[in-house]
Amino acid sequence: MDIQTETAKEKSTPTASSDLIYGLDERPPFKDALFAALQHLLAIFVGIITPPLIICGALKTDLATTGFMVSMALFASGLSTIIQCKKFGPLGCGLLCIQGTSFSFIGPIITAGMQGGLPLIFGCCMAASPVEMIVSRTFKYMRHIITPLVSGIVVLLIGLSLVKVGIVSCGGGYAAMDNGTFGSIENIGIAAIVLLSVMFFNRCKNKYLRMGSIVLGLILGYAVAFALGKVDFSKAMSTDIWAFNIPMPFKYGLDFDFSVFIALALIYLITAIEATGDVTANSMISGEPIEGDLYLKRVSGGVLADGFNSCLAGVFNSFPNSIFAQNNGIIQLTGVASRYVGYYIAAMLILLGLFPIVGIAFSLMPDPVLGGATLLMFGTVAASGIRIISSQTIDRKASLVLAVSLAIGLGVELMPNILEQAPQAIKSIFSSGITTGGLTAILANALIHVKEGNEERKKEREIVD
Repeated sequence: MDIQTETAKEKSTPTASSDLIYGLDERPPFKDALFAALQHLLAIFVGIITPPLIICGALKTDLATTGFMVSMALFASGLSTIIQCKKFGPLGCGLLCIQGTSFSFIGPIITAGMQGGLPLIFGCCMAASPVEMIVSRTFKYMRHIITPLVSGIVVLLIGLSLVKVGIVSCGGGYAAMDNGTFGSIENIGIAAIVLLSVMFFNRCKNKYLRMGSIVLGLILGYAVAFALGKVDFSKAMSTDIWAFNIPMPFKYGLDFDFSVFIALALIYLITAIEATGDVTANSMISGEPIEGDLYLKRVSGGVLADGFNSCLAGVFNSFPNSIFAQNNGIIQLTGVASRYVGYYIAAMLILLGLFPIVGIAFSLMPDPVLGGATLLMFGTVAASGIRIISSQTIDRKASLVLAVSLAIGLGVELMPNILEQAPQAIKSIFSSGITTGGLTAILANALIHVKEGNEERKKEREIVD
């Protein structure tokens, strides 16, 4: 097929362009672009800062370190967003794709941090990031191994394992476990107020209240915690909150462990599949083709940038990045799909990352406040996994893969002592329910030869026709 025919085919693909106010390559006026960027920022801000807050809370880092991590998460997300939107050669998708700190890596990163601290986290995150880059170059072949069923199982396991992290925060965090206040009425009450307020704002008819539901819930919970004397601003006095955060590459050093590498590599593998889905959805919403050479280049470039940006985040002492799916909803809501809006968002994120006061303000947030919001967010991750699984035809073979993967993955997550007698190398790799369940899903899927539900339905339609 010649290029002209292929281009015509791509242009004939049904899109949502009629609903757009500003298309992909259109430049909105400053006021419109700024307003759209603020809405995107509102939707992603909490999602970006939450992983470093949870990880630092689990590792019991000091206030200065936690604040710096939050700031660098914002800074790295800004740089990553520029790369995705601008597109540098094969790097980036050239769409209004916003990058932020990924939730999927929280479990393995906490495990790595407990084992070897921050150097091990950043070293292994950077070492494993090329996995996603390789997948971007060989996606046609990897799709047969990492099917939607496998992806759905892993996403479901990630969500279910993170719920435990959210519950710990609701009870007061690891600090409360040490001082005997874990699960107190005050802690549970604050978490419940945040959870209920987020649900309330999410149910409002006003679109701005819905978009800012998590932010509003956190503000309300913050205020209640402050009234109860659970916010200690005196801790912030020991740091210079009015200075600038100067990004320092490799500030905490680098380290490596093979077992941690394997656990993170699996998550990168699944993240590549998720990024593909996000780029596809973004293309469709932006009125761009979802088949043909142009689409494949965007998917490949988006996934490649996803892996590269995670490596870049490690350089600047932040955690792996991924494309944020919720921004696709903002594009639909605003009708603005211009990639130039991404530059405004990136600039805002970079500026916020340069001011320590932003990171420290959120670092002082009590664990129950964060737990109330994250509990719902992590539940949503699990629900996304269920939705991916349910989109496939769950026949006898698929049910078998699902059953054995969840049984082994959740079994290890709920009872990690099962590996107590195993060699240290095996114990290190399979101590995470996500890793164990994910590898089980890949192997079981390959051995049982489960076909994608969509392919089966396509064949059925062809037979009927």
